[in-house]
Amino acid sequence: MLLTPRSRRTPRISRHRKAALLASAVSVCLLAAAAPAKPLGIGDRLYPYLGNPGYDVASYDLDFTYPGRNDKPLEAVTTIDAWTTADLERINLDFAHGTVRSVEVDGHPADFTTAGEDLVVTPDHPLSEGSRTRITVRHTSDPVPAKDQDGGWVRTSDGLAMANQADAAHLVFPCNDHPSDKAMFTFHITAPNGYTVVANGLPAGADRAGRTTTWTYRTQHPMATELAQVSIGRSAVVHDEGPDGLPVRDVVPAADRKALEPWLAKTPGQIAWMESKVGKFPFETYGVLMARASTGFELETQTLSLFERNLFTEPAYPKWYVESVMVHELSHQWFGDSVSPRTWSDVWLNEGHATWYEELYAEEKGHRPMEDRMKAAYGASDRWRAAGGPPALPKPPSPGQKIGIFRPNIYDGAALALYALRQEIGRPAFERLERVWVRAHQDSTATTADFVQLASTISGRDLSGFLKAWLYGAKTPPMPGHPDWKPLATAEATGPKSRGAHDKAGPAGRRAHGNARSAGPRSA
Repeated sequence: MLLTPRSRRTPRISRHRKAALLASAVSVCLLAAAAPAKPLGIGDRLYPYLGNPGYDVASYDLDFTYPGRNDKPLEAVTTIDAWTTADLERINLDFAHGTVRSVEVDGHPADFTTAGEDLVVTPDHPLSEGSRTRITVRHTSDPVPAKDQDGGWVRTSDGLAMANQADAAHLVFPCNDHPSDKAMFTFHITAPNGYTVVANGLPAGADRAGRTTTWTYRTQHPMATELAQVSIGRSAVVHDEGPDGLPVRDVVPAADRKALEPWLAKTPGQIAWMESKVGKFPFETYGVLMARASTGFELETQTLSLFERNLFTEPAYPKWYVESVMVHELSHQWFGDSVSPRTWSDVWLNEGHATWYEELYAEEKGHRPMEDRMKAAYGASDRWRAAGGPPALPKPPSPGQKIGIFRPNIYDGAALALYALRQEIGRPAFERLERVWVRAHQDSTATTADFVQLASTISGRDLSGFLKAWLYGAKTPPMPGHPDWKPLATAEATGPKSRGAHDKAGPAGRRAHGNARSAGPRSA
């Protein structure tokens, strides 16, 4: 029906009718505002309540005051600049381990409450889609873990460090705690004089005032919350130079500097080796943080990878093994940090590649044939898939074990899929794929589908069926070029001898976010 100009005129509404409609609208708004706060999430298959919809964080400014003891809460101010992607009456932040003292939105006091592991903020006015907003939260940050909470602050013998993977950054500071929302970071850490503070990125000043010093660091590239790192301790900072003048700074306990310096000297050469494989280092600086702590893992925090000091001082660990673990965390700077997983189901892109370059380094520098480890992994692969799921479809973590997704299926099991891909498309195409992958997705996020598509483009043929079987299949497909490789019976399928599962499996009982140490020393 075609409307005439007369029929499109707005009907007149009586004054009483207007009042009634207005009262009804106000009533609906009051009911909506009174609805109870609830935890939200972005629907990650493995962590459904992690992250929050409705906004995209541009930057974090984190201000911590360390009291000089690592068993007392730090006073903190977290300032978040974000763009809204929807109209919002409330803003959900992930935060679960600290006391919130006040919240402001755009400089105005805001109401707040908690729901699950969310801090739910109600500003004094709704936020329109496409607007820039600033959220300031004054809170404490408690380094003593609560019951059934894993990760966040790591208490060292002389201070603190951070280990936020996979979902523990919100135990330290309010945030949008999902790797799909990367942002720039600024850190201001005030500590008593005599402590040294190092964080992600480059230093931007150290201001001494009486008995304390405030240290400032800024990142030059966006970063996922899980990769944040702050080291507070009686530390020495050892400076070096990597390829093309890259600043290298390593952080070690001051008392151990002399003993650890031979290991620190290996980092520039390892960076050069990785650059020869995948291209230029993606960040503004790099270094290793060797902490006196009992974590059971090493972690690829952006520009400053976390290691246990004992990895370098325990004589049972052979030299080739320690160096390959260092390369595992270094390679994450490309795979996992610069190119972050869009969802946690894509974490095999992090760990599979880091394991791949760990193994390749061990082969080229330590004369440990990759093929031997891949054959052992093939024998164990069906068992790994049954226990933890296929590499790109990991099973959810068990209740109370949120880091339980870090199983052998996403480490050696995923590296095995990369080995199969290299066997299928040949070494030149595979090596080109690796270089193009990190360049195309630098400072961003990517998915398994993105990798499959790029592999098909580089190879010149559709690899979706081949990679679907390797990444999503319940059983391990035949290995190209190795028809003799067979899955082993459960009792025989011990897997590679140089690493174990993330969740405290393996003879040495090691678990790792970025790398797992198990039987490595025993196989030397």
